[in-house]
Amino acid sequence: QAHLVESGGGLVQTGGSLRLSCAASGVVFINSMAWYRQGPGEQRELVASLTSDGVANYADSVKGRFTISRDFGRDTRYLQMNSLKPEDTAVYYCKMRVGLRLKPRLEADAWGQGAQVTVSS
Repeated sequence: QAHLVESGGGLVQTGGSLRLSCAASGVVFINSMAWYRQGPGEQRELVASLTSDGVANYADSVKGRFTISRDFGRDTRYLQMNSLKPEDTAVYYCKMRVGLRLKPRLEADAWGQGAQVTVSS
């Protein structure tokens, strides 16, 4: 069974940086992944995504400030967040499309537990 563990959240001042990590276990391979966030009283929104080919896409609100990346040697994906603003305050969730079996192929979506990011003004 796939299991995602997030780390790296915390409290930071405006303009500061944080790096979130999302480590997968119990998977055969990782296809695509994405980071979402949900602010207080808001709906969950897509922040950034990364295809299996390494193509990254970002929400307009974070372009130029956030970078999604992967570690080829480990089943870990990252979200580097720079120039943080108070409006970035939210719980951040990673989501991966993972392979549970090769033959026959079996894929599933897995979610991390969420990491709180708080940006003070």
